[in-house]
Amino acid sequence: MEIENLIKKEREINNTIINEKMQKNFLETTLGKTINTAIDIGIRAVLPEFVEDQVIQIKDNLCHYGLKEGITKTIEDAINLGKSAIGIVTGNFENVSQIKSAVKTGGLIDGMSNLLDTVIDKTKKAGLINSTVGNTIKQGKNIILNNIEKNIEQNLSKQYETIENTNKYINNWKNYFQEKNFEGMQKEYKKIEKQLKNIIPIEKTINNAKTIQILHNLIKNNGQDFNLTNEQIELAEKLK
Repeated sequence: MEIENLIKKEREINNTIINEKMQKNFLETTLGKTINTAIDIGIRAVLPEFVEDQVIQIKDNLCHYGLKEGITKTIEDAINLGKSAIGIVTGNFENVSQIKSAVKTGGLIDGMSNLLDTVIDKTKKAGLINSTVGNTIKQGKNIILNNIEKNIEQNLSKQYETIENTNKYINNWKNYFQEKNFEGMQKEYKKIEKQLKNIIPIEKTINNAKTIQILHNLIKNNGQDFNLTNEQIELAEKLK
């Protein structure tokens, strides 16, 4: 019994570590794309006379001098600092509100402000953009930062709806499972799979979805037979 408890505890720790990595990768990728898009829009706004190819060239030059890597590092630093500030020393975010608080408290916007100054100066020094363009971008930096902040807010706000819908579909699947209604389960299962492609990996939601995936495919591959083994029944109990 003691060995079983140790194995169970080890699995829980491993799952927590895996989920934490999933959250980190998701946030860095999603926020990174959001920030990149906001910077593109911001540069166009502060340099309205520049054509698309010129804007792309400026962005490429900034990336060459550390913008791309700097965005990833700034996100990572802000999330780690924000986690510590709101009391999440180890482990995962449990909800979107915690993520929003961490991003704000961790100083992501200030970090992006410093990063833009650094890469603009480096790019100017290398002669890849002239002083006038570099200074114009710096003077209009608040427009870029406001775009970044607004886009991040919109992105995280969408996550509330995505997680809410996913949890609703999970509960619907459970109800159909209790009724042994595979057609209903299949309908909700497809919705869950679609949502999982765009959802922040919140541990409780992801674990429930994984359990559903296992049970659903077990029943499906067994000719929609709901006669489960004791082990499968124990798995189903985790959903209650």
